[in-house]
Amino acid sequence: MGQAAWARDLAERLLAEPLPRRWAHTEGVAARAVSLAPIVGDEADTLTAAAYLHDIGYSPELVDTGFHPLDGARYLRDVAGADESLCRLVAHHSCAVNEATERGLLDVLSSEFAQERPELVEALTYCDMTTGPDGRHLDVHERLAEIHSRYGPDHLVSRSITISTPCILAAVRAVEKALASVAR
Repeated sequence: MGQAAWARDLAERLLAEPLPRRWAHTEGVAARAVSLAPIVGDEADTLTAAAYLHDIGYSPELVDTGFHPLDGARYLRDVAGADESLCRLVAHHSCAVNEATERGLLDVLSSEFAQERPELVEALTYCDMTTGPDGRHLDVHERLAEIHSRYGPDHLVSRSITISTPCILAAVRAVEKALASVAR
C-alpha cells in the first residue's frame, strides 16, 4: 500500500465521523494534490499523503496543544511512525509558523520539525488554500475570505491568516506558474 492510500485510511478514521466537514475538505485537498502530479513527479504520492493528513490534528482524539499542525505532526511521528517528510509537511503546511507564533509555539514547532522542501510545502499550501471547507475548489482569495468569515476578525486564526497572506499567495502563484509551464 502506498503512502497516499495509508494516509487516506488514517485520515478517514480520524476525521470522517467526528468531523465530516473537515473530512470533506480533506478529500478535496487530496484531489487537488493528485492534480499536481505533472509538477511534483515522483513526489505525487508523498504530496497526496500529506494532503490527506494535513488536518488530522483537528481530530478530537489528537488535540493536545490546540494547534492542529503540531498536534497532527506529533501523532504522525510518535504514534503512526510516519515518514519524516510527511511529519514536516503536516507541521508546516499553509504557513503554519505564523499561527505558531500567535500561539507562542514557534520554538516548539521549529525544534521538533524542520522545514520541508519549499516546493512541496508550496504545493500543499496551494491544495489547502484553494479548497473550501466542503471540499470544493475555491479561488485563494475566496478561501482567505471564508476563513476570516468563519473565525471573525479578532480570532488568532484570522490574525495568523492575515500575516500569512503574502506567503499563501506566493505559494499559490508559484504552483499556478509551474502548472502553466507544463500545460504548454
